[in-house]
Amino acid sequence: MRLTVLTPSFGKLSEAPVRRAAELGLELEHRTESHPKSGQDLVEAIAGAEAVLVGLDSVTAEVLAVCPDLRVIAKHGAGVDNIDLQAAAAAGVIVVNTPGANAGSVADLTLGLMLMGSRRIREAEDSLRSGRWEVFFGTELAGRQLGILGFGRIGRAVAQRAAAFGMRIAAYDPFVPDEAIVGAGAQPLSLEEAVATSDFLSLHLPGGGGPLLTADLLATMPRGAALINAARGGLVDETALAEALHAGRLSFAALDAFSSEPPAADHPLLDAPRLIATPHIGAYSDVANANMGTWAVEDVVRVLSGEEPRFPVR
Repeated sequence: MRLTVLTPSFGKLSEAPVRRAAELGLELEHRTESHPKSGQDLVEAIAGAEAVLVGLDSVTAEVLAVCPDLRVIAKHGAGVDNIDLQAAAAAGVIVVNTPGANAGSVADLTLGLMLMGSRRIREAEDSLRSGRWEVFFGTELAGRQLGILGFGRIGRAVAQRAAAFGMRIAAYDPFVPDEAIVGAGAQPLSLEEAVATSDFLSLHLPGGGGPLLTADLLATMPRGAALINAARGGLVDETALAEALHAGRLSFAALDAFSSEPPAADHPLLDAPRLIATPHIGAYSDVANANMGTWAVEDVVRVLSGEEPRFPVR
């Protein structure tokens, strides 16, 4: 059994996935010279492969059509918006992912970005390093409403951490029953209600299908509110967000994801004030790296052995 590994982050911070592959008799073929791959580059990398492990590589219907040997695609993470699931199903290719493997890692980053923006940590550090000694007034989290858009594993992990800071938690998720949201200690709200009433808004939904936060919806955020996006850049109208920051309507925005990555040098957000930006590092922690790689390897072996995978994507 052989697995073609396309993502360079596989086993980067932990040897556990490589050890587990060896224990299961799975041979690893690393094709990580460029990432993410798409089109002909991707086809050439996985030609003849039965199993591939992808990161942000674009697995389209066109790619699947010329890879008849492929039996399983494993996502090194949870989001599968870069994989054409309908085309994979039609081709008889099983898709698996690792839901929850990076939940703690992304939740930690989300809270870190929230604290960094609310206490103006970067501004204060930049000031001190430039030789000044200034006062920077910030915002405390306790008593503020955090609106969480997407109440899956990551959203709930964020809620748990935010509750420890004394925040009021509201949540929107069209796929989670209201009683489950209440049971997790959050107030269920509609998308419009969550956006219009939250002091902090944090996104944890899958991408695809155009911006969730359109210009009109962004305009309903309370003045002085903050936006944190550690999910997918395409969820936000980035031009409208840049305009909101330039106009001073938001206290800050913190982004770990952009609609196009890396963002172009002339991206409208990169020169916007009160923007905190990180290069999609949410899943890059020691525990998440071990979990994602190990769980993916185990499910690949299950599929290649004719068994039911633990985390199939339907």
